[in-house]
Amino acid sequence: MSEADGLTPPSGHSHVYLGEGHERAERRSWAVIWLCSAMMFLEIVGGVLFGSIALVADGLHMSTHASALLLAALAYSYARRHAHDPRFTFGTGKLGDLAGFTSAIALAMIALLIGYEAVSRLFAPVPIHFGEAIPIAVLGLLVNIGSVWLLSGGEHHHHGHGHSHARSHTQQDDESEHRVESSVGPLTLSIFEDGVPPRFRLRGVEGDLAETLIIDTLRTDGARQNFAMAVQDGYLESVDEVPEPHAFAVHIRLHEGEVHAVTFEEHAHADHKAARDNNLRAAIIHVTADATVSVLTIVGLLLARAFGWLWMDPVAGVVGALVIAAWAYNLVRDTGAILLDMTPDQSLAATLRQAIEVDGDRLSDLHLWRLGPGHLGAIVAVTTAKPRGAEFYHARLSRFPALSHLTVEVQRSA
Repeated sequence: MSEADGLTPPSGHSHVYLGEGHERAERRSWAVIWLCSAMMFLEIVGGVLFGSIALVADGLHMSTHASALLLAALAYSYARRHAHDPRFTFGTGKLGDLAGFTSAIALAMIALLIGYEAVSRLFAPVPIHFGEAIPIAVLGLLVNIGSVWLLSGGEHHHHGHGHSHARSHTQQDDESEHRVESSVGPLTLSIFEDGVPPRFRLRGVEGDLAETLIIDTLRTDGARQNFAMAVQDGYLESVDEVPEPHAFAVHIRLHEGEVHAVTFEEHAHADHKAARDNNLRAAIIHVTADATVSVLTIVGLLLARAFGWLWMDPVAGVVGALVIAAWAYNLVRDTGAILLDMTPDQSLAATLRQAIEVDGDRLSDLHLWRLGPGHLGAIVAVTTAKPRGAEFYHARLSRFPALSHLTVEVQRSA
């Protein structure tokens, strides 16, 4: 026996899965396009009037730069205008990832062209007009810095690196601290699970209280659990692990007659990779890559002029090509995974399994994919022997705000 149910109410629900700040990113993209277009116009006109082929060449290069950003801006505009189009079953949130994938391919081609030209000049050096080349490179760097500033809005972005310096939202929420005033002084209770099984940690008490102090939890379904505490280095830690989900009332029982109550509320979020805007990320990588090439070019030109090392200019080009290729690879990998509906957040998938598999229930099937920046879709199949409907599991998974579209299938076991 089985039953299936989605989140769709009788009147239907929204399938708009655009990222937070979508319209703001769209405006910024158009602003950078206007900046690049103005720079392109001035360089081409100036090059023609003053007979500088270097200015004309840099102006044409700026046109390719503006074209790449135009792809990002058009993707934002199209996704916004067609967000409510019923032809898009799961909305237009993935359009930015498609644009990011296309931009990554363009970046890879640019890296190949720069690398080819740089290697060619290593074996066949050409005369360098330092008086024109250096000012143009500086001017291009300034425009790219302004473009990055406009796109990012002063925020910090990761340009395709394989790591993050921030913990996930889930870890931050699970380790939220609660402070209470007691007869023995201020106490701090938290759940610690940074790379280890989750356990309660209580700070502010002496070790001799460990034998009598008890922490118990009361969940919304009435389930209770007591936790004995053991002395650690400067704090008390629960002997037993704290099962998921970490949403319950907690009583800290110091001794008979003194009980302190706190409440833990867990709101699990998607990993930062599942929430980031790859269209904006691709646009920022484009201008950052151009700025990087400008910096390397300036360094190479200055060294070539100062010491006569003409080979420094093509070497700087090779280094720039390798950096751009690495960024393009990371962008292709991340956006390609989204377009192929790979699981976007393995830790969230594991947490979903833990949230379902309690009281003998079993998660028999799970499909988790990204619908747009910060929006995930999920199909879960649960096998249970208890008389529970799909709405029970919808309520259990409601603490995951990233699940914008959830379908639950319940199968009865013998």
